Amino acid sequence: MRTTPGADLERPGKPPLPPATVWTAVAVGGLLGTEARYGLGLLFPEDGGIPWTTLAINVTGSLLLGMVTAFWTERPGAPVWLHAGLGPGLLGSFTTFSAVTIAIDQLAAAGRHDVWLAYLGLSPAAGLAAAVAGLVLGRVLARRAARSGDGQP
Repeated sequence: MRTTPGADLERPGKPPLPPATVWTAVAVGGLLGTEARYGLGLLFPEDGGIPWTTLAINVTGSLLLGMVTAFWTERPGAPVWLHAGLGPGLLGSFTTFSAVTIAIDQLAAAGRHDVWLAYLGLSPAAGLAAAVAGLVLGRVLARRAARSGDGQP
């Protein structure tokens, strides 16, 4: 199995570096997630109030990340590169806390204190609720798939 350059370096007490396929999957997923976020921002520009586009992106990404996490926990066997590409790569770049921070900073600078305070509470609460819902939904889907006898591990 090929690994990343330097993967054979001694790393006492640390796990080995992941193979190149994992790094590549994260990079490709990161590119796709970032471009999807950017494209949605262009399609649905924000108007200076609550940044609904950013909120929708982060909540959707949290739901999806919860789903894939639960699915893979219930039904392990997917390649590591797929986990890395979809999780930290695609969904990690699609959902970013930096966009929340920038929106809050811009709203505060504009004197929209009621809006940034509401968004500061709404964004993590909605994201956490979506992640929990995704975990539940992913678990249900994984168990349903296991019962259907599709031959997957």
